[in-house]
Amino acid sequence: MKFVRYREEGKAVFGRVEGEKVLEVTGLPFQGASQPVSETGNSRNLPGLELLWPCEPSKILAVGLNYRSHLEAQKRTAPTKPEIFVVPVSALLKPEGEIRIPTGAQNVQLEGELVIVIGKETSCVSPADAEKHIFGFTCGNDVSERYWQKHDLQWWRAKGCDTFAPLGPAIVTDFDWRNGRIETRLNGNVAQSGKFSELLFDPTVIVSHVSQYITLFPGDVIYSGTPGDTPALKAGDVIEIEIPGIGTLRNRVAG
Repeated sequence: MKFVRYREEGKAVFGRVEGEKVLEVTGLPFQGASQPVSETGNSRNLPGLELLWPCEPSKILAVGLNYRSHLEAQKRTAPTKPEIFVVPVSALLKPEGEIRIPTGAQNVQLEGELVIVIGKETSCVSPADAEKHIFGFTCGNDVSERYWQKHDLQWWRAKGCDTFAPLGPAIVTDFDWRNGRIETRLNGNVAQSGKFSELLFDPTVIVSHVSQYITLFPGDVIYSGTPGDTPALKAGDVIEIEIPGIGTLRNRVAG
């Protein structure tokens, strides 16, 4: 199934996508939610809806250096475990929202990524059990200011500025990540591409590793890493991150 979250009469609403229609649902589409999901009977045309980031995470985590092609581009050695960092939820940006380059930034770059969405409370699970705790997958952009990433002691602003975590457009619950791929386009030109089979640490390993130390809750998200090189952004640029089977996350860089 495919779920989106959209604005309807000033409030956020979940819906199930069926073709070009969105069927409004009540409740949260996660395991263990207090209110079961049910369709209201209302439907909307998907084109023209104001889509929001597709879930409301209590936390955002991300994996660094998770593709060999990215390691080569960054001239880094392969990690022995998933290298995790935390991004504030205030960095989230909806599809079609504008990425803002903050004052003093020198080198802001894109990072197209597959994003894991957690489906139920998760603590100390094995890789074999981790898949049962994944609700689905969506697209993400781990926008990064490389100068700050290199020179600051912590990555709070290099990775966590407002609008630095675009997310969406939809969560797909039955997505076959093992045979999936990603393509990132900058102003219509292919900037990144990769297969998820190339991940050094796959989603089950990532979720298991994180859960040994941090309890994950329904709706939490984990950005899984980016392939290849990561080009710099400038005002007016348009970024499209496409994962076939999920959709395309599109954002513009503000002037």
